[in-house]
Amino acid sequence: MANQPIYILSIESSCDDTAAAVLQNGKVLSNVVARQEIHEQYGGVVPELASRAHQQNIVPVIDVAMTKAGIDKSQLSAIAFTQGPGLMGSLLVGSSFAKSLALALNVPLVAVNHMQAHILAHFIDEEGFDKPEFPFLAMTISGGHTQIVKVNSFFDMEVIGETTDDAVGEAYDKSAKILGLPYPGGPLVDKFAQLGNPKAFAFTKPQVPGLNFSFSGLKTQILYFIQKNVAINPNFVAENMNDICASIQYTIINILMDKLKLAVKETGIKQIAIGGGVSANSGIRTTLKETEKKYGWKTFIPKFEYTTDNAAMIGIVGYHKYLEQQFSDASTTSKARIEL
Repeated sequence: MANQPIYILSIESSCDDTAAAVLQNGKVLSNVVARQEIHEQYGGVVPELASRAHQQNIVPVIDVAMTKAGIDKSQLSAIAFTQGPGLMGSLLVGSSFAKSLALALNVPLVAVNHMQAHILAHFIDEEGFDKPEFPFLAMTISGGHTQIVKVNSFFDMEVIGETTDDAVGEAYDKSAKILGLPYPGGPLVDKFAQLGNPKAFAFTKPQVPGLNFSFSGLKTQILYFIQKNVAINPNFVAENMNDICASIQYTIINILMDKLKLAVKETGIKQIAIGGGVSANSGIRTTLKETEKKYGWKTFIPKFEYTTDNAAMIGIVGYHKYLEQQFSDASTTSKARIEL
């Protein structure tokens, strides 16, 4: 039994991407994502439209994942799916399908916490990528979450800092919207920031005690700053786009790094792993690598495709839960909010 490969089919449907992956033990055989373009015209994710698109995408996405992996459904050891957190309608599409398939194939069902998966994505077997050693600090930065987590083992995690209002990804997207950039705006702010002067405009950092974050004040500050300057010069944004984006990015990165330094100081842990969609940001990646040299940290940044929402990260949690026989049954419910 020990030598037999374990095949996990995993499904991720927490927001607006329908994703499926097949893992053989810790290695990814396929990782397929169907993006939903429909939300772009609304400037944000519309939950009702998201769940409808998941219903259209889920069968073809799983079919492609299985075909790419080159295995038959009879070889599957278990089905893993995202239980939460996320949009309820979207989660239900993934969980209903996973339950039905597990029942039909008579294989175990594994419910996965989406936030745990972002952290454990670092344990996917990927050439050229090291895995952190326990304990390590994980900073999860995405459109919906900003957290610093002390990770003691695969399933022993403690949130030591989190946002009290908006997530960092939201701060990026709202800033982009204020600047008239299309949704999702975070990657565009990053792109323009690389061409600008990060110290052109000064924004004050919010004073939040301990390891918690707050981004709502910064968003308001950016809005008033743009309104004030556009009143004086209607072409202000167009003429200063690179510098504005660079200054916003510089402020956000400083906020994140200040908290990370404090977390290292308080815990004495110098292994830092980042994950979540915003960890794809070039400014954050560069700063983290510089900090590694400066403070003697060891930093871990997952492969690009495992940073945003994907099913491979659900699969790696599914694999480790499978090894520990942590299975769910058909009565397992999706949860829009779920503790780590």
